[in-house]
Amino acid sequence: MNGLFRRYLVVIVRFLPFALSFLRDRRRFVLFGSRRQVPDEKHRQRAEQIRDTMLELGPAFIKVGQVLSTRPDIVPPVYADVFGTLQDEVPEGAGGDPKHVVAEELGDELDQSTLEPVAGGSLAYVYTADYRGERIALKVRRPELKPVITRDLRVVRGLLPLIRPFATERQQYSIQNAADDFEDIILNELDFKREATIMADIRENFDDDERVVIPAIYEDLCSERVLAMEYLTGRKITDDDAFDDVDVTPHEMATRIINVYLEMGLVDGVFHADPHPGNLGVTDDGHLLLFDFGMSERLPPTVQDDIIALYRALVRRDVDDLVDALIALDVLEPHVNRAEVGRVLELVIENLEGQSEITWRQIITELTTNLRAFPFRIPPDVMLLIRVGTVGEGVCRQLDPEFDFLAAVRSFLVEQNLIESELDAIIEETWADVRRSLPALARVPSRVDRTLYRLERGELVVRTEPADGHGIGERNLGYAVIAGALIVAAAILTFHQRPYEIPVLAVAAGFLLVYLVDIES
Repeated sequence: MNGLFRRYLVVIVRFLPFALSFLRDRRRFVLFGSRRQVPDEKHRQRAEQIRDTMLELGPAFIKVGQVLSTRPDIVPPVYADVFGTLQDEVPEGAGGDPKHVVAEELGDELDQSTLEPVAGGSLAYVYTADYRGERIALKVRRPELKPVITRDLRVVRGLLPLIRPFATERQQYSIQNAADDFEDIILNELDFKREATIMADIRENFDDDERVVIPAIYEDLCSERVLAMEYLTGRKITDDDAFDDVDVTPHEMATRIINVYLEMGLVDGVFHADPHPGNLGVTDDGHLLLFDFGMSERLPPTVQDDIIALYRALVRRDVDDLVDALIALDVLEPHVNRAEVGRVLELVIENLEGQSEITWRQIITELTTNLRAFPFRIPPDVMLLIRVGTVGEGVCRQLDPEFDFLAAVRSFLVEQNLIESELDAIIEETWADVRRSLPALARVPSRVDRTLYRLERGELVVRTEPADGHGIGERNLGYAVIAGALIVAAAILTFHQRPYEIPVLAVAAGFLLVYLVDIES
């Protein structure tokens, strides 16, 4: 308990200067004063200082920063951008010798003297070793890491009561949900047995696909703390020489990345959620090589359908369907005021249409910024999808600055018949309007018959009033209105089996003739 209390104090002391800075942004002298106008450059500098503090505090806080980088409902875009760089950092301090973990988990299964370090991260180290005449890779969890993570998760939970009073009602809702989801995400990432299972499933899904390479798993050597896999090498995808002497261009690789990730998420339902440059490689024969499946997720078919419905609604600019999709994904609560949300989403669509270039990050920023008036959350699976989109788009733009991420997404969805092409969408929408109009169209002939009958008996009277309200108007204006209405009715009646449009056109011609005669006179 003393260790937990000390850690709690250390974290508070480290973040207290930032908390005071944010309070001074609201009130210059903390308790009173006007609001401060802080330039973006100052916010970026502050975000970098917070990022460095997270690095120093260790793996749990590094993961907090990574999660916050995909939560624009909690942190402003400039902070999300800076926190997104945490995945490329390697923290200091091993907390013990990882080779002891290998010895405890594998014993005499492999020759310990052949272990060679390759890389290190916030949660694990990567080694290579000899195993039955082959060189394999071992991902080894940091020694004594889980107790440290568990302690820091309790610290993060303990900080929530201190943060809530300074957050808006909307932010309080998001922060609480983020804390609940974060614990599940990081504990899943600590379980290498789970990672091995997901990695094997994804590899099986792409077994016959020459576009992508995924290392094979040595299942007998895997445990919660050790992941044993085939040792494959490739050039980092953003290196200057990544595409030298290979039969693939950066643009083609960017398109391949989008297609592979969309296929994982929306077709197969199990996907790699961390496509930053350190986890993507190019093999000597031009294949896409995927590393590190710790941050991965499975999507139920219902969620896959809801995500496709969300994109379809955005493409069609259908606000009602967009609200339905957000509710289905648990982003919005079912009892939310649909009319108010609809007006906000219409504003989002208008803002996006007014921009010369639209990116995935802009869509997410516009949505979350404009939905701040409503309590909403980003569930873990949706959060990871957002991460795939934002990080993946950034990688593709590094490969090809002119790469159109959204066009590539749309092309994939159309090719997979997950959404319709523009022409199909127009036809389907028109047919839906026709189906909705059929009951009214079916009643038109009988209504026209009644109208003609009343006209013949002289029971139909049309009164027109001038705009000035004096009750004196031009009689011929009423004839013109009736003629126009009857012409429209005749056009509709052309779809009917009986030639009702002929007498209606005749009556319309009569009113039109009277109108012309009155004008001449």
